Amino acid sequence: MTEFSRFTRRRFLTTASATAASTIFLKGCLGNPPSDTAATQQSPTAAPAVNVNAADAPEVTTVKLGYIPIVESAPLIIAKEKGFFAKYGLTGAEVSKQASWASARDNIVNGSEAGGIDGGQWQMPMPHLITEGLITNGRKTPMYVLAQLITHGNGIAISGKNAGKGLGLKINDPDYIKAYEKTEGRKFKAAHTFPNVNQDFWIRYWFAANEIDPDKDVDLLAVPSAETVQGMKTGTMDAFSTGDPWPYRIVADDIGFMAALTEQIWKFHPEEYLALRADWVDKHPKATKAILKAVMEAQQWCDKPENRSELISIVSGRNYFNVPVNVLTPPYEGKYAMGDGKPEINDFKAGPLYWKDDLGSVSYPYKSHDLWFLTETMRWGFHDGAIKDIDTAKKLLDKVNREDLWREAAKEAGIASADIPTSTSRGVEKFFDGVTFDPEKPEAYLASLKIKRA
Repeated sequence: MTEFSRFTRRRFLTTASATAASTIFLKGCLGNPPSDTAATQQSPTAAPAVNVNAADAPEVTTVKLGYIPIVESAPLIIAKEKGFFAKYGLTGAEVSKQASWASARDNIVNGSEAGGIDGGQWQMPMPHLITEGLITNGRKTPMYVLAQLITHGNGIAISGKNAGKGLGLKINDPDYIKAYEKTEGRKFKAAHTFPNVNQDFWIRYWFAANEIDPDKDVDLLAVPSAETVQGMKTGTMDAFSTGDPWPYRIVADDIGFMAALTEQIWKFHPEEYLALRADWVDKHPKATKAILKAVMEAQQWCDKPENRSELISIVSGRNYFNVPVNVLTPPYEGKYAMGDGKPEINDFKAGPLYWKDDLGSVSYPYKSHDLWFLTETMRWGFHDGAIKDIDTAKKLLDKVNREDLWREAAKEAGIASADIPTSTSRGVEKFFDGVTFDPEKPEAYLASLKIKRA
């Protein structure tokens, strides 16, 4: 039985409909916060057009890339608005706002020729799951992961009802949550917007690291963002795995507080990715590298502090996020008011980064990171064990991850050799609870985890 059937069709359609109906709230991994001011005007200065060498000219000048209106999508938007797609010959490139992750999933299966999309922005490991038909009702649609779009930009939000209970990066009293059903008449209720991907993984890791079983001790659900935020306001929803700029709004609007940022859980962690249909890439290899070059240039542009003001002006506009400038400014400056007596975070590198971080490349799609996502998929027994062991996971990531195309595009674009990783592994990763993930020994990682289904 696939995850699609487990997440019953009736419930799926209800959730997708509710999410689509509340598009104004969508903030991707969480949802776009409600706008209380007029959208800002966009006035981007496009990159100068250049003549593309005939040998490198893309096979087509058009591609349709889907995005969710969140900070993770900024490189795609900037590649369009600053003229980087056009610079590399993709004069008809389109970035298409998706109503929800479910809509993006359905649109990639359809493809642009049937009114869908060719690729775009994805939570992980959605491209792998779509490739295997695990979240598409068995309809396999092979995809290629081409680049990572961002690191950071997410966190764990807690409703104000639970203030003063020691719910931080490390939970002082795990029994407070475990005993919730006895004291409150219901389990501690937490949410994310799509099952078995990034946002689900972050909150599960946080719970489990604090000795709380996310499948037994809490009620963990996939819930439309508008419904979740309203629930946090009324006290019927207790926690949310959320993304920028919601940490700012949740604290500023007195909805609740932040238990932790994901950068505190796993510093410089992999976040969302650029991935396209495999058949589109195979048919258009030069156009694929043109997309990569444009996105890489956009990522470098986004990371320059002197460009952040213009970045905010562009993405906050009505055509994209449709949010006030003041909502996006703090996270893009790395400033997070945490609430509940926690000290404010003020560190540019704690906010969204797109090209480089202290560990090296953000853009490069490390296979070791794909392996962590698939290992966590095994950990929680998702998809009825379809990814049954590490060998299965490695075969799948080798089929989906096309870091070779990233390298080729980077070299053709003249990226400095120092910025092109020499290994498909970033090495051993360390989490806030002291647990390490060695991609050479993923079985040891699984064995070290106290709470798991594997």
